[in-house]
Amino acid sequence: MIKLANEIINGRRLTRNDSLGFLITADLEDLCKGADMLRKHFCHSHADLCSIINARSGKCSENCRFCAQSAHHCTGIEEYGFLDERKILDECLYNEKKGVHRFSLVTAGRTLAGADFEKALDAYRLMKQKSSLKLCASHGLLTHEQFVQLKKAGVSRYHSNIETSRRNFPNICTTHTFEDKLECIRRAKNAGLEVCSGGIIGMGETWEDRIDMALTLSELGVCSIPINALIPIKGTPLEELQRISEQDILRTVAIFRFIVPQADIRLAAGRDLMNDCGKKAFLSGANSTITGDMLTTSGNKISQDIEMLHSIGFDTERSCKNE
Repeated sequence: MIKLANEIINGRRLTRNDSLGFLITADLEDLCKGADMLRKHFCHSHADLCSIINARSGKCSENCRFCAQSAHHCTGIEEYGFLDERKILDECLYNEKKGVHRFSLVTAGRTLAGADFEKALDAYRLMKQKSSLKLCASHGLLTHEQFVQLKKAGVSRYHSNIETSRRNFPNICTTHTFEDKLECIRRAKNAGLEVCSGGIIGMGETWEDRIDMALTLSELGVCSIPINALIPIKGTPLEELQRISEQDILRTVAIFRFIVPQADIRLAAGRDLMNDCGKKAFLSGANSTITGDMLTTSGNKISQDIEMLHSIGFDTERSCKNE
C-alpha cells in the first residue's frame, strides 16, 4: 500500500482497467496508512468544514429507499415549506462565527422551481452580501439555466450525490435514474460550478459497488466526496438493515482516497457509528466533514470537531487548498 501510494503521488491513477480487488482484502492498517500519506500529499493538513440547513423539508416525490423525507415512506419527519431568508441568514452567520468554511442550503424534492427557487436565489444573494462563507447548494435535478442563476447569486459549489454504483442504483431508487444524476452533475460543471458528490454505504451494496462508485466520481472529476454511513430510519424500506462497522467505514474511506486522491473526502452522516466521531477516519484518508451544532448525525458540535481535528494535526483556518 505504501508503494502504491508513492506511485499515485508520482502520477499514477487507478482506473477501471486496473484489477482493484486487492483493495478489499489488503491489510486495513496498511491501507489506511497509505491513504493518510495520500491525504497529506494532496490535501495537506487543512480540514474543510461544511454546515448545512434543511431549507425545505418532507413531501419528496422520489422513492429513495434510505430517505426519511420521501413521501413514499411514513417516518413522521417534520414537514415545512421554504424557510424565511432571515432565518437562513442567521444560521449562516452563526456557522461563520463558529469557524466553518462552507454553508449549504438543502431542499427535499426532485427539483426546486418557481417561487421556491426564487426564494433560494434571494437567500444566496443575501448570504453573499453579508457573509464571507463559501456557498453551496443542493436542490435536486436542476436545469443548466438554473445552475447559471445559482452561480450569479453567489453559489460556488453544487451538491448531488450519485448514492451508489450504477449497477445498484435501481435497488435504491426508481423514480429517477443513475444517468439523471450524472447529467445533473455535468450540467452543474458546464455552468461553472464545482461539484460535491458522493453516496451512502451500508445499503446492502457490495464492495465492488463501492469501488465502482469511487471510479465514477473520479471520472466525473468532482472535487468533494461526502461518504455517508447509513443510519437505518424507521419507516423506510431499509429500516431493518444492520449498521455498518467502523472497520468497513475506514476501509471505504481509504479506498476512496486511493481512487480519487486529489478530492476532499468528506465524512457525513454516520460518524457516530465510529469511535470518537470518526477520529480514525481522518487518519485514514478523510480530510473534510459536515459539521453543525444542529446536526444529529455526527455526534459532535462544531467546536468539538475543530478541537478533535487540531489534536491530530489538522488546521481549520478559513482558507482552503482550492483558493
